[in-house]
Amino acid sequence: MAATKTDRLEARLTHEERKQIEQAAALAGEPVSAFVVLAALDRAEVVVRERASTVVPGDYFDRLVASLDTAEEAPRLARAARRARARKQIEA
Repeated sequence: MAATKTDRLEARLTHEERKQIEQAAALAGEPVSAFVVLAALDRAEVVVRERASTVVPGDYFDRLVASLDTAEEAPRLARAARRARARKQIEA
């Protein structure tokens, strides 16, 4: 069952932009609103895919993951934790 479409989205465009979109929709055999929605969804998918993830070289990723397995010294944090335990602010 298709979802009920209740939301609207409006855009301002030049006469030339509207004519170009109408021509493309007609050539695609689609209503203008369906053509615009599908075009916007295609673009949205590309933008989200490109910007919602970070691509790094494989060797960088391997070093990053390896670094998560090796604990570093954090003397200031250790001192703060000891003080907090002594004051009973945190439990061991």
